[in-house]
Amino acid sequence: MKYLIYIVLVFPFLTAACTEGFEELNTNPNAPTEAEPALLLRQVIYDYGEEMSYEGFVAGNLLGQYFAMVDFNLFDRHSLTDPQLGGNPWPVLYTNLRDNEIMLKGARTNPSDAVYEGPALILKAYIAAALTDIYGDVPYTEALQGTSGNITPAYDTQERIYTGAGGIIDNLDQGIAAIENYSGNLPLAGDILFNGNLNAWVTFANSLKIKYLVRISARQDVSAELQRIYSEGNYIATNSENATFSFTDGRPNSFRMQQLRDGDFNLFVLSETMEEILKELEDPRIAVLFRSIGSDPTGTEYRGLLNGPDASQTSISVADYSLAGTIFREHTGDLEANFMTAWETHFLLAEAAERGLISANPQTHYETGVQLAFEYWGTPLPATYLSTGPGAYGSNGANKVEQIIAQKWIANIINGYEGWIEYRRTGFPQMKPVAASLNNNLFPLRMPYPTDETVLNGINFGSATGTHGNSVNERVWWDIN
Repeated sequence: MKYLIYIVLVFPFLTAACTEGFEELNTNPNAPTEAEPALLLRQVIYDYGEEMSYEGFVAGNLLGQYFAMVDFNLFDRHSLTDPQLGGNPWPVLYTNLRDNEIMLKGARTNPSDAVYEGPALILKAYIAAALTDIYGDVPYTEALQGTSGNITPAYDTQERIYTGAGGIIDNLDQGIAAIENYSGNLPLAGDILFNGNLNAWVTFANSLKIKYLVRISARQDVSAELQRIYSEGNYIATNSENATFSFTDGRPNSFRMQQLRDGDFNLFVLSETMEEILKELEDPRIAVLFRSIGSDPTGTEYRGLLNGPDASQTSISVADYSLAGTIFREHTGDLEANFMTAWETHFLLAEAAERGLISANPQTHYETGVQLAFEYWGTPLPATYLSTGPGAYGSNGANKVEQIIAQKWIANIINGYEGWIEYRRTGFPQMKPVAASLNNNLFPLRMPYPTDETVLNGINFGSATGTHGNSVNERVWWDIN
């Protein structure tokens, strides 16, 4: 879904006499010189959701070991400078930050568009978090200023992007304040997440604050702010409040995997990591997220592939492994682009409570999260899953934090980068060494900056802190695992 913005260029004549009234007479009222904020809001939400859902599937899901690739799999072997069907989210993130910034500036300069300020600040925080969580230090405070002449923006540290003025946490607070202080009566048009409901945007922002505060909790004491948000109770708590929008079964708004040719779709099979975790939990979601192997006449056998095989040395038959479920291909109308959900919020609260960051019952939030995640993926929850089954909280001396993260990881299959990010933060669930690593058997801890950045912004690229020559093996600021 792309929106074309037509701009009228008016060239000045040489004399004042010739130009008097020229702009008024020669401006086409049907060709606006500025983008409508409603179109920008819809564009940012849809483009980010569609692009990053696809990116997460074809690249993030390899890093998070939900899927493995059977061929053309340099990325799956952890050569991250060799993206294939995906693996380069940098332009997606910056394009949407740019469009969102246009919306934000318009909301702050045009009183009739003030209703867009709060949502724009919240989206800025959301996209900036994805950017820095994937790459680490990135251009931020000086970014998106090309029209002002700055085409080589300096890199900000991840700590600054999270905690500084105009950073992630601050923009969420500003966004909430802008919505609560909005006194106009114009509706928020173009909102495909909440249909213009400003209160829902505040609830969304509070859930995002929980998420990002937990993410940086190993670096900063966030317990007081987490407790405040939790005590107020205004966060996404049920699936009816989720920040999502639905794909369709057919073009043009179906999930992009549905639009790929069969040969590309069939490159992705169940990862051995995901297979083992789902089977150990006796988890019926395996039948929703994956297909039984093609060589199994009973339709009940699922088999995963160890990530990162050397396809030039290994003969792999797709019929021997489980492909992605029909929800990702034939029935994408049942699939959603996922910004934030109730189950993710409850798992975050369960972790915060288990770690002593808030005063709450971690088991209650864990079990609520599991129930909501099963509901979200359209799967009946087995009666014993949370009582006597292997998914029961603390069963057989299980590591409770690991259980929480594993359940969040399973449900986040549509947000593949999230599974990889949370593994880096927590070490859970346990990932397997890839079969034929191209990264010295090391697990990547960040995405590399794209090659274009070395050319277009080399003066700052070379001074970016913490990457040691753009190494994928350097931890980002919040990662002390």
